[in-house]
Amino acid sequence: MFGSKQGKQQRLDQYEALLAETPLTAAELAYRLGVPRSTVIRDLPLLEERGLLLSEDEEGRLHMFRRWW
Repeated sequence: MFGSKQGKQQRLDQYEALLAETPLTAAELAYRLGVPRSTVIRDLPLLEERGLLLSEDEEGRLHMFRRWW
C-alpha cells in the first residue's frame, strides 16, 4: 500500500495552512510540500469535501475560502 491516510490528512492540513497565508499554484504547493504536482491535483477535491472552496485566478493561483453554511 502506498502512502497512508494519516499522511494524506497531514498533507491536507498543510495545504490549508499554506493557502490561508497566500494564494499559490498547484506547482508551488507541490514544491513546498515535496510531493508531485499530480498528488496536489488529486488532493484538491478533498479540500472541498472539508468545506473549503477553491478558486483559481488568471495566473493559476489557488485562493481558499471557507464555507459558512
